[in-house]
Amino acid sequence: MSDYPLVSIISVNFNGLAYTLQMIESVKQVSWPNVEIIVVDNASKQHPAEIESRFPEVKLIRSSENLGFAGANNLGVAAAKGEYFIFLNNDTEVDPGFIGPLVAEFQKDPKLGMASPKIIFDEEGRRRIIQFAGTPGINKFTMREGHSGHGEEDNGQHDVVRDTELVHGAAMMVSREVAEKVGLMPDIFFLYYEEHDWCEMTKRHGYKAKYVGTSKIYHKESLTVGKNSVIKSFYMVRGRLLYMRRNTKGLEFLSSLLFFMIAAFPKNTLVLLMQREFRLLKAYWQGVFWHLGRRHVKENPQLVTDASGNAAVTNVSGERIRKF
Repeated sequence: MSDYPLVSIISVNFNGLAYTLQMIESVKQVSWPNVEIIVVDNASKQHPAEIESRFPEVKLIRSSENLGFAGANNLGVAAAKGEYFIFLNNDTEVDPGFIGPLVAEFQKDPKLGMASPKIIFDEEGRRRIIQFAGTPGINKFTMREGHSGHGEEDNGQHDVVRDTELVHGAAMMVSREVAEKVGLMPDIFFLYYEEHDWCEMTKRHGYKAKYVGTSKIYHKESLTVGKNSVIKSFYMVRGRLLYMRRNTKGLEFLSSLLFFMIAAFPKNTLVLLMQREFRLLKAYWQGVFWHLGRRHVKENPQLVTDASGNAAVTNVSGERIRKF
């Protein structure tokens, strides 16, 4: 094994060119000597030509359609050559030394499949507030997620390495082995919950997930879809229910469904009504009712490589999911 295995940093750009350029500039300052940068443009309105002109070494892939977060990242995986992949939001900036601690954990433990660094909010006056320092996971009976360190000022109290039930989609390292043996990020989600579901898939195959607090990145958060948008309202509840359907069964499923119907759904509906957020309410309801009549929600994309070493993303029956 190389002391410095190739790490493929994959990021998705969707109408956020200015932030993507800042992210690339940040990544170019990393101390890890063996890195490739892949940017997948998700059918943005603005042609990302400036990426090519300013950073010709970046591998730029343009999708003719919006594949969502998971689909676009999977497209990046098919083009990646690294032993490890780092999925990095385009609205992030990184600490120069953030790669080394992540790789070190993977090299220590062959059963480590996914890891996320410490994530700090990158907002005006808030570059010391923690967004992510690991999580105890999503309660299978209520579908509520716990948080470790969220909202705390970063004084080094979470500069540790520990197991985490889930990783964070803004920054996560995944081994190529996981992509080949477990499958890729489930693109049925399109937005939200896909990294959580992928992490659960990975754990079911016997791999571990870790929080690596000795690695750090900064996250501006929700710049692509907006913090209070119709898109977020629709896909957040749609993803929550999809995650529930794919990762719970028996009493867990019944309990989480009843909790949603009796508590979460009425509460969120009432709150949006009182706030007179009728567009968000409509989107929220559409996200819920998307599930009616949807039976086949558990198929996952796969990474396959032909005899010439060319990679492609297919479904389990060998048919291409997307035209790339």
